[in-house]
Amino acid sequence: MKLKVADLTVDINIKNDLLLSRVEPYLYSGDDEADIVFTVSEKYYEDRQKESPHLTLGECEYLWSGGFFYEQLAKYNGLMLHASCVEYGGKAYLFSARSGTGKSTHTHLWLKYLPGSRIINDDKPAIRLVDGVFYAYGTPWSGKTDESINIGVPIAGICFLSRGSENKIKRIPGIKALKQFLDQTVRPYDKTLMDDMLETLNLVLTNIPIYEMECDMSEEAVQTAFNGMK
Repeated sequence: MKLKVADLTVDINIKNDLLLSRVEPYLYSGDDEADIVFTVSEKYYEDRQKESPHLTLGECEYLWSGGFFYEQLAKYNGLMLHASCVEYGGKAYLFSARSGTGKSTHTHLWLKYLPGSRIINDDKPAIRLVDGVFYAYGTPWSGKTDESINIGVPIAGICFLSRGSENKIKRIPGIKALKQFLDQTVRPYDKTLMDDMLETLNLVLTNIPIYEMECDMSEEAVQTAFNGMK
């Protein structure tokens, strides 16, 4: 089975309904050679399921296939950020935070208060440098909500969220966000892939505006974020 994900051709063999349903918008019929070929065996997923019996085999395939894709993405000037990514006015805005902080709640407020907004990926957008421009892409691996669109949109900024009693945003040097970024991405085990990922991450942190924001869950928070990042 062939997919087109983040403008890359992916050759993958899928066994379970969960991942099959998620990849449907990404199916591809072109005859070009695959950029990423999945080498993960069915037994690998079965072994992961034995280690994590609270997960179904389909959930294991979904989770670990995503990890494999994001590791291989490092070969193509790409990486994953655990974030909710929203598009508005032809630009992508990524909001990252620890689970439970409210990043998805924040981006869904954009849908409410900024008509025309749409979610590109609600949990694990891909970031790629293509022809000198950083794009955010939807992928089939989008967390529990399965909110993802098979598009790529130029990135306006990346924001690390925390909860606060007032809404305020500030731009920060990329190096200040290094630890936060490393905590919210896939770090390949393979040294060559890790080196590739770190090289791309360095370009991300030096070329994309990075922000920190304290916010509540209100319309004012949306306006503060948009006005601070546009």
